[in-house]
Amino acid sequence: MEPVIITVATTGGGTTREQTPYLPLTPDEIADEIYASWQAGAAVAHVHVRDPQGRRSSDIEYFRRVVRLVQERCDIILNLTTSGPLDDERILPVTDLRPEMASFDAGSTNLNDWVFINSPAFLERLAREMLDNGVKPEIEVFETGFINNALALVKKGLLRPPLHFQFVLGAPGAAPATPKNLLHLVESIPSGSTWSVIGVGRSQLPMAAMAIVMGGHVRVGMEDNVYLRKGVLAESNADFVRQIVELAGSLQRPIATVGDARRILGLGTSARAII
Repeated sequence: MEPVIITVATTGGGTTREQTPYLPLTPDEIADEIYASWQAGAAVAHVHVRDPQGRRSSDIEYFRRVVRLVQERCDIILNLTTSGPLDDERILPVTDLRPEMASFDAGSTNLNDWVFINSPAFLERLAREMLDNGVKPEIEVFETGFINNALALVKKGLLRPPLHFQFVLGAPGAAPATPKNLLHLVESIPSGSTWSVIGVGRSQLPMAAMAIVMGGHVRVGMEDNVYLRKGVLAESNADFVRQIVELAGSLQRPIATVGDARRILGLGTSARAII
């Protein structure tokens, strides 16, 4: 098997300091957590930012600061979120910062008490901007229909194989985190694609274990889960990364370096500098 790529999602848009006092919120805190996670073995960082009140934000200057702080310290692959309430703002991380990767949520879904809307028109626009700016889409899949949406964009020439999928399982309102669901999703993507899995909450470690055994890749972090084990809060995102490194070692699967991850994902040979 290829080495397992560990993605760290340090902050997200929904986790709060009430849930964990260790959640990074400021650009400096987020960058520090990404750097510590890279030291622990993460090869990719999925980046959300917050405003000074700790609320989810699409402010491009917060993204720019995180990117600069991280790139001053390490070469981890930066995967910027394109989630948010306003389509024009959601596009900016792709067009203004041109990261190596960005999220591409290939459909709409209910999440807790809100609807995460990704209209067909927005997805076509986002796919075109990613293609024009050389940004690798991380195709986030909350249920099987998202795969069909992505493949329709492949037919239009807006998404180009080999594709990389990120399966999101266990989110309230979306597909449950079960072995059967993960197997079905893996069997539903085109041959030659790469894939990773997110297990939300208590499903994080079981889904990670399945991915490691099946030859997939893993995302962990405080965006998705705050407990290292039952009743024990993770004190840093790097704690989650170290847990996966240990688990993968027990299952005899090597950990991908950043260079390995760039090769597996079909990226360039070095980090893209953000000006």
